[in-house]
Amino acid sequence: MEMQEGRKGVPSLLSSQGECIASNITQLIGWTPLIELKNIAKKDGIAARLVGKIEPYQPLSSVKDRSALRLIEDAEERGLISPGITTLAGVTSGNLGIGVAFVAAQKGYKFIAVMPAKLSIDKQILLRYLGVEVILVDPALNGFKGLLDRVEQLKKDMENVFVIDQFTNPANPDAHFRWTGPEIWKDTAGKVDIFVAASGSGGTVTGVGRYLKMKNPSIKLICVEPAESAVISGGEPAFHNIQGIGPGFIPEILDRSQIDEIVTVTTQEAMDMARRLAREEGLLVAAREENKGKMIVTMFSSGGERYLNSELFAQVKEECININKAFC
Repeated sequence: MEMQEGRKGVPSLLSSQGECIASNITQLIGWTPLIELKNIAKKDGIAARLVGKIEPYQPLSSVKDRSALRLIEDAEERGLISPGITTLAGVTSGNLGIGVAFVAAQKGYKFIAVMPAKLSIDKQILLRYLGVEVILVDPALNGFKGLLDRVEQLKKDMENVFVIDQFTNPANPDAHFRWTGPEIWKDTAGKVDIFVAASGSGGTVTGVGRYLKMKNPSIKLICVEPAESAVISGGEPAFHNIQGIGPGFIPEILDRSQIDEIVTVTTQEAMDMARRLAREEGLLVAAREENKGKMIVTMFSSGGERYLNSELFAQVKEECININKAFC
């Protein structure tokens, strides 16, 4: 049966006749549900419809599962990699690496993840548990360039290394043009007025934005970045503590020509909003009078469980530790 546009993943199984059993885990990457945030809209007096796409429904709980699959499939289609021969390597803050890890495991590739040290211990644990070789680089030394230099060194030291580069490879936004954008369009019945997404690699905002504007050029695309490192807005790169976005440079694949507005948020604003809504900060822009009656869609890019050892959960983690000390 031919798969309908916007229905990759679980719906493709449910639409089949007979058994609804995935042949492998990659077949489950795709469609995720939308949820309307009626309570928060009512409490804050927001007259717009706030809608979030729940990407924790992906097999390993992140929107990056989509990019990982497309990046690997694209390389296979172009004859650049072969299972059992090619070693995959790439820079990741964690989520893309986790996505690549399970796709690589299913397909028979070894994967080496290069990560900034002292960040995201939860993701480091998951990557190692998935059998990935994790190389940590001190982010204080040459910043992101230090991570790229380490990957280049791997290419020199090893044979048959292919770099999974989410920042320059068009296959990253292509995943969202092929899958995420059509899902949003179909599931909102074409009623989406505004799409809001934070930019990390730029893949989601570029791919989804390109598809939605193809369907309706009047749809507004809003890009969110950290206020402390607002490089897309023309600022200087600097440290911030919002994991997964704001790499400190403008990614090659980010199509700025289609962005209608850039919004900056501080780490504290993002933390406060995440604690309140268990989602990313994009909908901070929704309270404007000009958006009254409009449908605003954003991404819930990954599950909160992946950040239990981050600043986001620091207070409640300390409380739980102190409570348990009574039983020691």
